[in-house]
Amino acid sequence: MTSFAKLPLAIAAMATALCLPAQAQEKVLNLYSARHYQTDEVMYDTFTKTTGIKINRVDADDAGILARLRAEGAASPADVILLVDAARLASADSDGLFQPIKSAKLDAAIPANLRADAGEGGVTWTGFSTRARVIVYDPLRVKPEAVATYEQLADPALKGMVCTRSGSHPYNLSLFATVVERLGDAKGEAWLKGVVANMARAPKGGDTDQIKAVASGECGVAVTNSYYVARLLKSSKPEDRAVMEKVRVVFPNQGTSGTHVNIAGAGVAKHAKNPESAIAFMEFLASPFAQDYFANGNNEFPAAKGVKVNNPAIKAMGGDSFKAETIPLGVVAKNLTKVQQMLDRVGYK
Repeated sequence: MTSFAKLPLAIAAMATALCLPAQAQEKVLNLYSARHYQTDEVMYDTFTKTTGIKINRVDADDAGILARLRAEGAASPADVILLVDAARLASADSDGLFQPIKSAKLDAAIPANLRADAGEGGVTWTGFSTRARVIVYDPLRVKPEAVATYEQLADPALKGMVCTRSGSHPYNLSLFATVVERLGDAKGEAWLKGVVANMARAPKGGDTDQIKAVASGECGVAVTNSYYVARLLKSSKPEDRAVMEKVRVVFPNQGTSGTHVNIAGAGVAKHAKNPESAIAFMEFLASPFAQDYFANGNNEFPAAKGVKVNNPAIKAMGGDSFKAETIPLGVVAKNLTKVQQMLDRVGYK
């Protein structure tokens, strides 16, 4: 029989035992990621070794991640959401999937135009790498001065030469939304109409397909993300190298607004269960060490100030010294719906 005199000691022992699991529980970070590059593994392992925070990762494409988050709602275990385009980040933001955070380290490291300002509440998403939307052309048919700007893609001199992927793809939507922000609605829509009039064929395929179409002679000019060019330049396949020997690359608008850049970025999930770990991870991604791995994993450019390009393929195309556009991507994201309506009106498939 248990003595009543011993009950306080028993209760104290039980309370101590109940507290132990919480004290011993390891720190974790639940990451939903649309990135799946081998170099990221080193980055994640270093974060865990440095902070003691274990990363549990869910890998899927952007659409799959967003669908999962919407289905999970407040029960979602996600702490950080990592996506690969400003349009997709903006979509997640508009759906309320991020929570605003404040971080002096992120503010100091990442330029303001690569973050989504939520006002007094802080920032909802932050870019951690950038990629340029470049123009690829056939030097036998097109002179570089004829494709020095995005605006020239609508020049009648290029009639029957322009190729792109779908206008509604996030990569193009982000570019078009930037052009519309600069030109205004009327001139922006007229520009889109001019691009459609210059097409060599209906939009199809991905960015690599556009580059190959220029090399084959099907197109004279195409638009692509810079990392697709870098992949072909770094490829060991003779057929890929042959493609790059037949095309040239232009970073548009160097004399004016600068080349459009898009981002891969992340935000802290609205219902994050480990917000401190989430912010620590976001700050880690902005560190010089992580920036090198993050950018090189997909042949992109570091987003953090003062971190230099360390990729021979990027340097070979002139990507270590180009002038980038500085229009805030958070502002551009607000134009996406309007631009999609423009695309529908001008028949840009």
